[in-house]
Amino acid sequence: MILQINPVNPQPRHISKVIDILKRDGVIAYPTDTVYGLGCDIASRKALERVRRIKKIDNKRHLSFVFSDLKTISLYAQVTDNDYKLLKRYLPGAYTFILKATRLVPRIVLTKKQEVGIRIPDNRICQALLAELGNPILSSSVRLPDDQLLDDPREIERIYRGQIDLVIDGGIFFPQPSTVISLLDGSPEVIREGKGDVTAFLQD
Repeated sequence: MILQINPVNPQPRHISKVIDILKRDGVIAYPTDTVYGLGCDIASRKALERVRRIKKIDNKRHLSFVFSDLKTISLYAQVTDNDYKLLKRYLPGAYTFILKATRLVPRIVLTKKQEVGIRIPDNRICQALLAELGNPILSSSVRLPDDQLLDDPREIERIYRGQIDLVIDGGIFFPQPSTVISLLDGSPEVIREGKGDVTAFLQD
């Protein structure tokens, strides 16, 4: 099923419909500020297991969470004062920050090193979903088997038909993965260069 949502002014009735699906262990495809992602409520173990099966992900690969604001991040990741200042500077934005996870992170989505990717997408549909759901949403980019990112909601629906519950159509845009920055060793380290500008991190 495809649900078209206005990317500038998300319709509240449509957002509520998506939230109902997420609260019933649903898995959705949704737009962020970088790519379309597969997502679910991280409070739903059944949905988390579904995403792992769909993406064939083991516990060696990071999965990211998307948050509505910085306040919620500290519940799921260990954030120092310096980390917080950096996150405040670059989020919302096209970055994923790697931090040590807290005990609130479900074990099923933890890596062996107990690290977690943190995102606050600059996307109004995302923000509306997060505000109403009240929990972070798991995010894993929608890709073809050859690792090509998908940008067309109808193509996503065709490929994932029968595996996920809903595709949000937030428009077609050029997908670029987020820039990944590790904050694990006290200073930022660029792990992957993506949409977010890395100039300041390289200068440091």
